[in-house]
Amino acid sequence: MSNSSLKNKLESIIFSSKVPISLKSLCNFFSNICNKNELMSALQDLENDYLNSSLELKLLSSGYCFRIREEFSETVTNFYPEKPIKYSRAFMETLALIVYKQPITRSEIEEVRGVSVSPGIIKSLMELEWVKIIGSKDVPGRPNLYGTTKIFLDSHNLKSLAELPRLPESQEMSSEIVSDQMNLESLNEEDSKKVEETDSIH
Repeated sequence: MSNSSLKNKLESIIFSSKVPISLKSLCNFFSNICNKNELMSALQDLENDYLNSSLELKLLSSGYCFRIREEFSETVTNFYPEKPIKYSRAFMETLALIVYKQPITRSEIEEVRGVSVSPGIIKSLMELEWVKIIGSKDVPGRPNLYGTTKIFLDSHNLKSLAELPRLPESQEMSSEIVSDQMNLESLNEEDSKKVEETDSIH
């Protein structure tokens, strides 16, 4: 198969998928017509084809996908003026701690924040598939350890956690950190308190 034909096939598969396609899946699918090196060469050529486009072929944690380049995201957002989901301060701070301090237990999150963590927040993070239980801590009671998922990385255009900005040792976890680094919208203080009060009931 010619490189051009392989590129077109790769383009059609990746473009039509709603989720990133792993290199392993592509290698398995094309195993009868090309080897891994030829496949990766075609992927690199395909990436180069889009260098001057508003789209880019991007390798995320779970695999390859097409995304809008960051410099065009504002244009798309303005054309489709959907209101972004806003999250409570407690949600954002809990997520920040899991992202930057994982693996971490719920009690360790509470110790840093100085307040209890609503079960609803952990549940919401797990329903989004941004957070999962990755083990248990070897202490009495063996509490769950939480960490982020590949879906979290994919959702924020990250190949790995190493791509997140490093925080100064003195900087405390806050909702602003997540808002700034992950393009998430936070609620104002009054609305945030209302949400936290509702979460605490569940």
